[in-house]
Amino acid sequence: MHGWVIRWLLSILALILTAAIIPAFHLTVWAAVVGSIFLGVINAVIRPLLIILTLPLNIITLGLFTLVINGFMLWITSITIRGFDIQGFGWAILSALIFSLLSFLISFLVEDRTFYFK
Repeated sequence: MHGWVIRWLLSILALILTAAIIPAFHLTVWAAVVGSIFLGVINAVIRPLLIILTLPLNIITLGLFTLVINGFMLWITSITIRGFDIQGFGWAILSALIFSLLSFLISFLVEDRTFYFK
């Protein structure tokens, strides 16, 4: 199986584990699947723009403001996806912290294979 498929499945599991840890974060399995796809898309499109726009604030906080941006991405996902419910922005930031730690472990454990087309 390709590394990205394993990473995506483990990301769904990380979302489910995050929801199990955070009391104000509730989601169904289907919402975890759809939410992980949606979260990947907005992290690829919106997040880089927010990182650039908030660069001075991110420099002042030594990168900790990125956690607020990650929480905002989770909060947008909770607003958009039915069954993916976070009860407040503060809980979204805490969920982003836990999800980021789990995602870091996934990145550390799953190796991406690079394919070169000739």
